[in-house]
Amino acid sequence: MSPTPRRLAVLGSPIGHSKSPLLHSAAYAVLGLPWSYTAIEVIEGSLGAFLNTCDRSWRGLSLTMPLKREVLPMLSSRTALVDTVGAANTVLFDEDGGLKGFNTDVEGIVAAFADHGVRALETVQILGGGATAASVLAAAAQLGARHALVSARDPERAASLEGLATRLGLELTIRRLGLTDRSLTVPSAVISTLPGASEHGVVFPEAVRARSVLLDVAYEPWPSELARSWAEADGTVVSGLEMLLHQAIAQVRIFVTGEQDGVLPREGEVVAAMRASVGL
Repeated sequence: MSPTPRRLAVLGSPIGHSKSPLLHSAAYAVLGLPWSYTAIEVIEGSLGAFLNTCDRSWRGLSLTMPLKREVLPMLSSRTALVDTVGAANTVLFDEDGGLKGFNTDVEGIVAAFADHGVRALETVQILGGGATAASVLAAAAQLGARHALVSARDPERAASLEGLATRLGLELTIRRLGLTDRSLTVPSAVISTLPGASEHGVVFPEAVRARSVLLDVAYEPWPSELARSWAEADGTVVSGLEMLLHQAIAQVRIFVTGEQDGVLPREGEVVAAMRASVGL
């Protein structure tokens, strides 16, 4: 019997730049699955209406800004990590019609750092205070970090991260984006969760750029302003495309096996094809 065609998509706004269709299509081609994966513009406040249009042909969704929190009340079940960080970037359509939520961003961040030999952190500075910042905090805690500084455009809104930091055992400081850090602390890593080409107004001294690892979650345009400044100081840069790859690998496992820790058939070939699809 031939595999059943299924539909999948990445949703968000803006979404035209997304490389998720390249990654997922490469994986399903290796696996011989007649699954289609597209990018669909879905603005804030319209996710529920979109879900109401999804029939039994749908297998799963990848969610990006601004939908990772909006989806939470629509889920019939979710993993403990989704509850911890308060954000789901992956939705699996159950056979009974329910929606199961997962978070693969945390796994993607940890794996992207590991690709560069970074398996432990002490202090991190995070630019941005939204849903992705929550996943960054969880990933930092997994890597052993004990201190985090969040630089946010709206510190009051970012205050929602304080409870998460407490649960994770992190000492958290929140300040307005653009304010100069005069503590002379050199963080183990700087992680930007800001959209590509955003004006952040943060100037990092050469000592930080040379010694801290930069992960810029945005990958379009690339290199970003931050990535260029790190390269000028011979610092280590982790591309957001690497995070995207690893969180997508976890999503493919979910969509194919139904479980985040599932193992794909010919997984090595699948991962190689996904890497090649985006030039990694």
